[in-house]
Amino acid sequence: MHIPSYAHATIRAALPTMPTSRHVGALDCCLCDEPFGEERGAVPLGPTPTSGLFGCPPCLTRLVARARRSHDNRLVQNAEQAKTESARWEAERERYLADVTRVREAAEAVATLADEGTVDATRIAWLLVSLESAYAWAPEDAPEPPKSLGFDDNGLKDDKFRLDLQMISEAVANRLAYHLINQAAPAEPDFCAELECPEDCSGRHDTDHVDCGPDAIFEDLTEHGVTVDRPDDAAYPSPAVPEQSDLAVDSEALIAVLTHCGIDADDTELLVSAAAVGLVAVAWRDGPLDEIREAAGGPSDGEVFAQSVDLYRRARAALLAARDDGPEALLAFQAVASDLDLPWAGGSKFTLRGCGEPAEEFAQNVDHRVWYTSKIMRELGWRTGVLHRAASAGLIDPARFGMPGWPAAIASAMEELSALDRSDAPEALADPASVRAVLLEAPDRLGVDALDWLCGRALLDR
Repeated sequence: MHIPSYAHATIRAALPTMPTSRHVGALDCCLCDEPFGEERGAVPLGPTPTSGLFGCPPCLTRLVARARRSHDNRLVQNAEQAKTESARWEAERERYLADVTRVREAAEAVATLADEGTVDATRIAWLLVSLESAYAWAPEDAPEPPKSLGFDDNGLKDDKFRLDLQMISEAVANRLAYHLINQAAPAEPDFCAELECPEDCSGRHDTDHVDCGPDAIFEDLTEHGVTVDRPDDAAYPSPAVPEQSDLAVDSEALIAVLTHCGIDADDTELLVSAAAVGLVAVAWRDGPLDEIREAAGGPSDGEVFAQSVDLYRRARAALLAARDDGPEALLAFQAVASDLDLPWAGGSKFTLRGCGEPAEEFAQNVDHRVWYTSKIMRELGWRTGVLHRAASAGLIDPARFGMPGWPAAIASAMEELSALDRSDAPEALADPASVRAVLLEAPDRLGVDALDWLCGRALLDR
């Protein structure tokens, strides 16, 4: 059996800390403790093909599938992070270029007025003072492109370098400008009060005494018929707002995806159920929770399964409420899904805060995904938001509880359950017919122990 490299860490985390002699002797699977046989062959896990620990194909298949989902989710998250970082950097870059360019254009305008000789020398001197202030207010350092883009933007540094050179060429002119202003000033100049000079001020000022602010030069130039365009703040998205998007969601394309997955987009009940599955998957189950699960104090497969069912019901109720009450109704789901102190469903005592693992990123992921679903509903309508989340479920979880493929998945699992030795199974699994009925309606009512037993034998996908 081939085990991909991305699954090594997941399998390593599942290995027992104290293996038994039967584990080492290739008699029992070290992951589920079931004995090997003709139908359950031993797969060596190292350190050599004949020594170490051994696992069975069902357990390894389940762990590889989990690792693949985690791996794929990380790739998607990395792509989304790169897209968000790129959008933020582009906004900062455009703002930086606009600020530097407008100061350089102002410098060129002042030089042109001085060359033409149509403006009084003292007025030119004050324009140079205002220009120097605008240059001092210009951003010092160019925003660095994020590492996820994988390149350096030398164009930003070149623009700032050209501005620096131009201002250096004005340095002597600036010194002469201050000399001219000081010589032309009366014994008690009016602007001493504005500068809050000391009582013994001589009325003579140097280049570090006057700050006209970043915009005075542009206002002064307009008095001489010169206009330098200012950047429009609204033209640049705020880098503080995550996931800048024009929300170009194609409803027809989403309906086509749902049809391909066997979901009737005109069946509102079925559509909302699929959307609830999708919301739980992207906001809660996939992503940061995978790292928490792989930790020593993380939840078991049965605990995750039970909690996902409970959250599915809450997500479905919130989505239906959002149709009449607006997207804010989704906050009810968000509050429970991101609660770090809430014991999980199925009789579990697990809490995210009690597991000892950092959960800030997990809570942020829940908040962000719910926010984005709310944004779609608010801007494109409730149905589009539901279509969007239902399509994600159709692609990720076509046979999850709440999806049309769930009954067929349970029928297959029950056939396998009937053929298994259930002598060590929890009492809740004694009657296969009852187990089937509970799994179809409310799997979390079986309890965490029963769900762990079923997940451990790959009858349920976590």
